[in-house]
Amino acid sequence: MPQATLLNDEIRDMLMDCGLFDPLLPEDFHIAAGYFNISSIAQGEVIFLEGDAGTFMCILHTGQVAVQKTNHTGQRLTIATLRSGRAFGEMAVLDGERRSASCVAASDCVLLNLGKDALEKMLNEAPRVAAKIIRAIAVALSKRLRMADGQLLSQQF
Repeated sequence: MPQATLLNDEIRDMLMDCGLFDPLLPEDFHIAAGYFNISSIAQGEVIFLEGDAGTFMCILHTGQVAVQKTNHTGQRLTIATLRSGRAFGEMAVLDGERRSASCVAASDCVLLNLGKDALEKMLNEAPRVAAKIIRAIAVALSKRLRMADGQLLSQQF
């Protein structure tokens, strides 16, 4: 079996495992897999920094990622720790703005990456699958926003 097919199958299986794209059909996963890449990140390695251009998003397959914001003294503070199955970096890929936070590997990680260019290519070549991917990302973002709203409200009282 060609190496590219083995890699595509591995990416497909990782996409199916993450839970983010549950509404996709089996054939959708196979198509989507051709647009993602896998990367291994060592503990302590910066994935991206707050203020960077958003050229890719990630799905954490294994490991943990620290989400950090810079405070008024210039110190980076961890505001969340992400675990397997979580997407991150998607806001900048979707809206074209700069990164709103830094992400650093809190342990050795395996990531699925979807570049902004690859997403555009998927929109042109497989628009039905791309729409399902974007919808799943939008739903995940909406859930996080609702949760953050709830946390803000609970801090008020």
